[in-house]
Amino acid sequence: MEEIETPGEFASFPAAPFIFFTVIAFQFASRWLQDFKKKGSRTDKEVRLHGEIKQLLKEASSLSQPSTFAQAAKLRRTAAAKEKQLSNYQEQRSEEIKLSYDLYLKAFFITKIATYFMLIVWYWRSPVASVPQNLLQPFGRFLSWKAGDSLNDKIMVNNLGT
Repeated sequence: MEEIETPGEFASFPAAPFIFFTVIAFQFASRWLQDFKKKGSRTDKEVRLHGEIKQLLKEASSLSQPSTFAQAAKLRRTAAAKEKQLSNYQEQRSEEIKLSYDLYLKAFFITKIATYFMLIVWYWRSPVASVPQNLLQPFGRFLSWKAGDSLNDKIMVNNLGT
């Protein structure tokens, strides 16, 4: 026959810090994935194209004589073509990154919701925190609703379930 855990057994486990750190970890991981999706990383091709563009523009700006105007214009057109090529490559790569990270974000979101649901079920009837009554003076009864009577002038906060 299986043993059924009583709410007293949950009380020995520090529920509030566990819930707090779990939620914080999920929030930081979610933000990190969102930032990584937006920024991405620079590839060797991007770095090489960016370097070539800088070099061409530097050469074009060094040619300031009227006799070298045609050569400078040609270098600027080449740099503009490379910038367009770099822009197209970055756009294509950003779409690929977006599609790949969308799958990860969806899986992460489902995991986060499942974990939150497990926390709600696990701590459904057990008090999450014990707070002195004078700190929650106007809202004490509302927060401890159906969490049991206050013990030792403390309010048992049970906001995960009814």
